[in-house]
Amino acid sequence: MWGDVTENFTKALPKAELHAHLTGSISPECLHEVWKRKRSSPAGSQLEDPLSACRPEAEHHDILSFFPVFDKYIYNLCNDTESVAFATEQVLKEFEADGVKYLELRTTPRESLENGMTKEVYVQTVLDTIAKHGKEVLSTYLILSIDRRNTLEQAMETVRLAIKYQDKGVVGIDLCGNPLKGDVTTFREAFKLAKAHNLRLTLHFAEVPQSSTEVELQTLLSYQPDRLGHVIHTTPAIEAEISSRKLGLELCLSCNVHAKMLPGGKREFTDHHFANWYGQSNAIALCTDDVGIFGSPISNEYFLAAWHFNLSRYDLVELCRGAVESIFGGEREKQRLYSLLDEFEKICDNAEAAP
Repeated sequence: MWGDVTENFTKALPKAELHAHLTGSISPECLHEVWKRKRSSPAGSQLEDPLSACRPEAEHHDILSFFPVFDKYIYNLCNDTESVAFATEQVLKEFEADGVKYLELRTTPRESLENGMTKEVYVQTVLDTIAKHGKEVLSTYLILSIDRRNTLEQAMETVRLAIKYQDKGVVGIDLCGNPLKGDVTTFREAFKLAKAHNLRLTLHFAEVPQSSTEVELQTLLSYQPDRLGHVIHTTPAIEAEISSRKLGLELCLSCNVHAKMLPGGKREFTDHHFANWYGQSNAIALCTDDVGIFGSPISNEYFLAAWHFNLSRYDLVELCRGAVESIFGGEREKQRLYSLLDEFEKICDNAEAAP
């Protein structure tokens, strides 16, 4: 099994997915099923079939077209507990089928009061679905996201929900949303409260030039994050600080390339900053970000990394092993993942030694 990297190999590889937005991970096919159920309703009749509306071809999306898909379509389709539960279960099944053994889903608490869904009911629904799915193959935890457009009061509400449901599988807080919006200094007290209650912190970081000023990036680093997502438009000084802190990095190859997020308009996978961080002391987790939009499951992200950066099968196993250190699920989960990788490596060794 230590031959060339194949798609079958990367699918079998025991993987941890640490940067997956729940709503963005819903496949167009799953959304199509929800749409069919709601087509006769007033709200559903006004929405286009997701198989065309969500335009699953990744090259159709950039940072300007990406967020309206959520704001104007997916949120209006999955706006009740039945559809949220159905979509969440499908997302879990698809990650599990792709060889993911550990998953941290992130989501912004949403409400649809006309459908009886408060933000707390939304969180409960997602957690209940995770619990029903079980952890025999896939261990799943939840990160609650603060949207950059939120007020401090809304951010504090999210943190308080995270604190309330820590014992049900909420492990952290995320800062996400349209990087062209909001003022990150708004959320200092919310992150302080999260840290006081031992919630881990991950931040979308340096996604676009407008959100990558020295002031903003230093402000975000002052919140003492445990991991950073994307990390695209950085400076040598910022990179040195990230390196010295040994912060975990969530790197999303397909998303960054197809959404035209790389510096200078670069469009090749070989231009991705994975190459700059690989081999350094920071734990790197390859991630999908929004597989429902960009259509690249995590097994494909590992295949792309091998193809474009000349990584061997052994390199990919070690890359998976390195990502484990930055998970938020605790030591028992780390040991479980290390054991799965050790077992996988033995299978590879035995296959190589076979006559």
